[in-house]
Amino acid sequence: MTDPSWPPVSVVVAARNEERTIERAVRSALDQDYPGPLDVIVADGDSNDGTRSIIEQIGDERVILVDNPDRHTAAGLNRAIRAARGEVVVRCDGHAVLPSGYVSTAVRVLRDTGAGNVGGIQAATGTTLFARAVALAMTSRLGVGDSRFHLGGRAGPVDTVYLGVFDRAKLDAVGLYDETLVRNQDYELNHRLREAGHIVWFTPELVVEYQPRGSLIDLSRQYFDYGRWKRAMLTANPSAVRWRQLVPPLFVLTLAVSLILLLTGHRAFGMVIPLAYATALVLGTLWSLVVRRSVSAVLLPIVLPTMHVAWGSGFLIGPPAK
Repeated sequence: MTDPSWPPVSVVVAARNEERTIERAVRSALDQDYPGPLDVIVADGDSNDGTRSIIEQIGDERVILVDNPDRHTAAGLNRAIRAARGEVVVRCDGHAVLPSGYVSTAVRVLRDTGAGNVGGIQAATGTTLFARAVALAMTSRLGVGDSRFHLGGRAGPVDTVYLGVFDRAKLDAVGLYDETLVRNQDYELNHRLREAGHIVWFTPELVVEYQPRGSLIDLSRQYFDYGRWKRAMLTANPSAVRWRQLVPPLFVLTLAVSLILLLTGHRAFGMVIPLAYATALVLGTLWSLVVRRSVSAVLLPIVLPTMHVAWGSGFLIGPPAK
């Protein structure tokens, strides 16, 4: 029996070719300890692996499968939301696993704060040496600046959160996700919520495990796209800019200037930025080795520059986002 005092919840998932992880994601949503009614809507983006059949075989009437011929995440999420019946919309990725108390905690915080969106920590982990190094980078100030959903911190209003649990009425009022954005849809939506006068609330009570990219090539592509689509979003919404978003492109520009100085014989000036960055890398690596006690930190001098240069280059020279 469900408790009518708790609002109906719809968990929405946009998935494509997630056969290795989709069942765990969906079952983690179905297995919530939430006392109210809950359903799960999965938008399948023309998967050509076993994703669709796995969803169909779960055999729970609370799971609803919808088509996402556009294949992009934002379009899939919007199709799932439009098919949802819940007064609260919970976003879940196809490779995420929600802790059992995730929804009940989020709905309680949503009620207590009156927020438009509530979210928590993206807890990056890893199963390989490289992936664990990426996780270290994604949970350090040297890697991601002051973003609370990466680093944790006190509960309170923020500019964005990981995934998100939305008040459906407020979400509908601002127009759902921007389907022109392949990435950075979350940040842009949270920006519109805040512009409409709603709170985006971070709580460290919500923690969802995230598996980083497992190779240097995949990581560089991911962060190049992050930078590219961040530029597209900020071009349309310049008031949304934050200082941490400008650091990578400025860093890439200073590296370019340093190279010019070195090539023109101004070695003393040309080495300032590279040496300062190298020092920061060494100190950050030693700190992670000693304080965080992770041998994966030995790869940070490779992982961190890849993230920074790829993000900054994507922002500066990535093809225009259409």
